[in-house]
Amino acid sequence: MANNSFSRLGYHRGSLHYVCVFNNTIKGILIHQAVNSGFSVKLIRKNSTNTPFQRLTDAAQTNSYVYLGEYLLELSIGTPPVNIYGILDTSSDLIWTQCAPCLNCYKQLDPLFDPKKSSTYTDISCQSDKCHLLIAPACSGENTCDYTYGYADSSVTRGALASETITFKSSTGQPIQLNNIIFGCGNNNRGNFNDHEMGIIGLGRGPTSLISQIGSSVGGKKFSQCLVPFHTDISISSKMSFGQGSEVLGDGVVSTPLVKGEIGSAYGTVYFVTLQGISVEDTRFQISNNSETLSKGNMLIDSGTPSTILQQESYDQVFNEVRKRVPMNSITDDPDLGPQLCYKTSTNLKGPMITMHFEGADIQLTPTQTFIPPKDGVFCFAFTNTSNGDPGTLGNFAQANFLIGYDLENDVVSFKPTDCTK
Repeated sequence: MANNSFSRLGYHRGSLHYVCVFNNTIKGILIHQAVNSGFSVKLIRKNSTNTPFQRLTDAAQTNSYVYLGEYLLELSIGTPPVNIYGILDTSSDLIWTQCAPCLNCYKQLDPLFDPKKSSTYTDISCQSDKCHLLIAPACSGENTCDYTYGYADSSVTRGALASETITFKSSTGQPIQLNNIIFGCGNNNRGNFNDHEMGIIGLGRGPTSLISQIGSSVGGKKFSQCLVPFHTDISISSKMSFGQGSEVLGDGVVSTPLVKGEIGSAYGTVYFVTLQGISVEDTRFQISNNSETLSKGNMLIDSGTPSTILQQESYDQVFNEVRKRVPMNSITDDPDLGPQLCYKTSTNLKGPMITMHFEGADIQLTPTQTFIPPKDGVFCFAFTNTSNGDPGTLGNFAQANFLIGYDLENDVVSFKPTDCTK
């Protein structure tokens, strides 16, 4: 358990591994609410009492802690509606869920969505422009559009590309119904999923993402999120807003430009920002590549990756400085924890303040956002490293207790320190 729990901290579903989207227009979306009016929803965690997972035994709920670090978005799909709990992922586009009949699906607790039981399900034909929103779609024997969509952690979903009615329950209690939403009906899925996760809700920049499909109907291609910290009481929900009213305004707001990845590449769908440096208290480390010059768009913001990931040199500098400034001996005799920086303590330790210096925006991270408990009585530094030349990642642990607004029309992301538990 402990080993699995901790390995999950560095888990990176993140950006698209292959099969990218490349177009930028989808037509025919209808929303059953006033035009150009935004809406808000609550996010849940897999052991929250706000989900059907409360029916599990205490032991099963304990097992679900292995998968903490991801946030689920609740929606209903089809007519009559079937509840779906999908992983919120800002680094991919496709909305998909497991469907019956399933050739090869991972185990999930709730019944699979059965398209034959929905009166609003429609397969997308091979000749449709919608089919070609995905690179290299396939054509089935029934002339319907098949897809394959992969992720950086080697998870893969395969199935039929279709359109359906999707319904959200807004924070006001009013249902928000969206027609003709493109989604993947997956019947061959594998990867790092658990039995609570029923698919992924892509919120990236590409045309098949949720925000791209509904933006023109809710007042703009923009959304905001406020994620509660890792060890918040499970009855407290995170929040997300779409369209009009999702803007991040007021005192304390800082903003940084979004840098577009190359359309059609593995990073064409993600939200890149430029990290210029990192400070541990008053000690600052500059970010540079091998040529000693700063790379634009050298870090992506990803709600589907828990840990913050740095290039090896930057990680080593920050790791060593944090270790110097924590007045405790780190754990060295627990093989479950490996080389990570961990401490034995019953409450979150008083670690140093870490500042991420983005272009035009300094983001201060407290120990609540930088240390998390993989098991009882232990807190570990929630940063990890990459040495393969990939960009860094601002993970969702570090995003907690910030109201973060993505404005795709003006290519800017804004941060406002916020108590997301209120």
